[in-house]
Amino acid sequence: MPTSRPRPRRVALPLAAAALLVPVATACTSSGNSGGSGGDQRLKVAMAFPPAQAMSPYGDDAVTLSRLAVVEGLTRLDRNGEAKPALAASWKRDGDLAWEFTVRENAVFQDGTKLDAAAVVRSLTAAQKASPKPRVLSDTTLTATAEGADTVRITTKDADPLLPQRLANPSLSVLSAAAYKDGSKVDPAGHATGPFTLAEVNGAVSATLERNDTYWGGKAKAPGVDVKFVADGTARANALRTKDVDVAEYVPISQASLLGDGLVHEFPSARTNGLSLNTGRGVFADPAMRAAAREAIDSKALVDGVYEGRADTAQGLLGPGVPWAADLRTAPTGRAEAAAPAEVRKTAQIVLATYTNRPELPEAATVVQQQLEKRGFTVKQVVRDYAQMEADALAGKYDAFIQARNTLLDTADPVSYLASDFTCDGSFNITQLCAVPVDTAVDRAAALADTDARHRAEMTAEAAILGSDALVPLVHERFVQGYDDTRVRGVALDPMERTLITADTRVG
Repeated sequence: MPTSRPRPRRVALPLAAAALLVPVATACTSSGNSGGSGGDQRLKVAMAFPPAQAMSPYGDDAVTLSRLAVVEGLTRLDRNGEAKPALAASWKRDGDLAWEFTVRENAVFQDGTKLDAAAVVRSLTAAQKASPKPRVLSDTTLTATAEGADTVRITTKDADPLLPQRLANPSLSVLSAAAYKDGSKVDPAGHATGPFTLAEVNGAVSATLERNDTYWGGKAKAPGVDVKFVADGTARANALRTKDVDVAEYVPISQASLLGDGLVHEFPSARTNGLSLNTGRGVFADPAMRAAAREAIDSKALVDGVYEGRADTAQGLLGPGVPWAADLRTAPTGRAEAAAPAEVRKTAQIVLATYTNRPELPEAATVVQQQLEKRGFTVKQVVRDYAQMEADALAGKYDAFIQARNTLLDTADPVSYLASDFTCDGSFNITQLCAVPVDTAVDRAAALADTDARHRAEMTAEAAILGSDALVPLVHERFVQGYDDTRVRGVALDPMERTLITADTRVG
C-alpha cells in the first residue's frame, strides 16, 4: 500500500499496551518537561498517522515504530539503500538460497533479556506465519534456524539477492519472547531493542517513549519522546509554529511557505504520485484510451499549481529520490497510439478516485480531472479516507486512482515495488496489469545479485511498464519535515521514510 496510511480510528491495543493507557493529560504533563537544554529536554513530536493496527509490527504501524526509533532489524539501510549492520554484526551468503547472519553480542532487549539467535528465529518465523503476511514477505518465503547462540541461517524458497535489504524492513524487527505471549497479537511495547522504548499508548491520540538506557548503540541524547498523532496537516504546522511540538512530520505544501525556511526542510523522496489506470475493465482496458489519458496529463501544471514548486516533474516511475535511475532510464517500449479526442468523447464516464490522507492529492485529482476532460473524457471524482478505498482500488472498482507510492519502502530496491504493483501475481496491483513482457522483465531484475546489473534490468522493466500506460506518473514528491533548525538537532531526513527520530535527535 502507499506510504500514506489510514486515518485515525480507534483500535484495540495489545494487552500489555492497553495496561499502559493513561489519560492524554498525563502525556501532555510529561511532555511539558522542557526546562532543560543541551539534550536533557524531552522531544515533542507530531506524527501524521495514528496507530491503525494497535502498533502491530506486521502492518504500517511498523513504520511508525521505526520512525520513532523503537524497533530494529538485523540490518539497516544507508542513504544509498545498501544494507549495513544493525542487530546482525555481519553476514555472508552460502549458495543461492542461504545466508548466515552473526548476531551482535552486546544487544539487549528493552525488557532486559539478551538478544540471541533464538530470538531472531522466533521473530522472523512469527512474521512469516503472520496473517495477513507483511508486505515485504509477499514475494518470498523465509526459513530461519539457529546455529548456536549467535548464528542465524536463513534460507529462501527462491534465490533472493536482496535478503539483507529485506531484513531492514520494519516489519521484520526483532522482539523479545514476551512480545509474543498473547498468541494472537504481537506487542512491541518494552520488547524491542531501539534507543527508545514504547511506554504508553493512548489509542489514536498520543504515545510516550522513554530512553532505553541499555541501548547497544549508546544512550539516546533525549530522555524521551512525547508523541501526538495529528492527522490534520494544518494543525501539525500550527503546533510547530507555536512551539507546541519540536518536530512535525509531513508538513503540507500549503503550510510550508507560511512557516518559512527556518522551520521546513525539503528533500527529494522516493515517492512517485501516479495515475493508475484500470487495464482490466472499462474504458482503460483499451491501450489507446490509456495513451490518450497519458497525453492529457501536464505534470508541470501539477508541480506549479498544486505543489507550489515543491515537487519534481514526472520523469518515470522512479524519481530523484532514487539517484541512480536517471542515468539508466530508457525510453518506454510498446506504447499504443493514443485515441483521438473524437473517439475519447464516445466513451463512458470514468471514475477517478483518490484519498484525503495526503492533503495535496484531492487538489491534484481536480487538476487531473480538468486535464482529462479537456482531452474528451467524462469524469466523476470520488475522494474518501484511504482506509475506505483500498479494498475497492485493489479489486479494480475504479477506472483511475491517484496514489502516492514510495518506490523503495519494502526492500530499498524498486524490484519489490515493480513486482507488487505491476505483475500478474502482484499483491498491490491497482492497475490490474498482467503483461508477459512486464513479468519477464521484473523476474529478470529480481534474479540478479549484482547491484548495477539489477538496476539496469529494473529500468528495462520500468520502460515496459511505462509502455503499457498502466500508470501515468504525475509528480515526484519532495518531503517537507518541520523543525526549528536553530534548536533541534539530529532529525533524520530519510528519502525512504524509515527514520525520523534517532538516538542523536535532541533539543538544544
